[in-house]
Amino acid sequence: MTLPTYLLAIGLATLFGAAFHVWQGGDARRLVFFLVASWLGFTLGHLVGDLIGVHALQVGALNLLMATLGSGLALTLTRVLIHDDVRGESRRARPRE
Repeated sequence: MTLPTYLLAIGLATLFGAAFHVWQGGDARRLVFFLVASWLGFTLGHLVGDLIGVHALQVGALNLLMATLGSGLALTLTRVLIHDDVRGESRRARPRE
């Protein structure tokens, strides 16, 4: 992959993570979690797409479809892991009894 492809991948993964944070809300700590999850998911999705031979929505050497799916899956998993229940309360925000 070339430098412009890497920059596109980093920019898209960052955009996905930031947009997910805007949609889900939260503090700066959650923004960091979402960004890291998006970067890792984007990278793993791209690699898995190459391994299994899925080349839909290929932009240069970047397997955009699988990378986007990987990012979305990682973001969703991160949201599930940092939330306790359906109401969206975090573990830290729950009142003590």
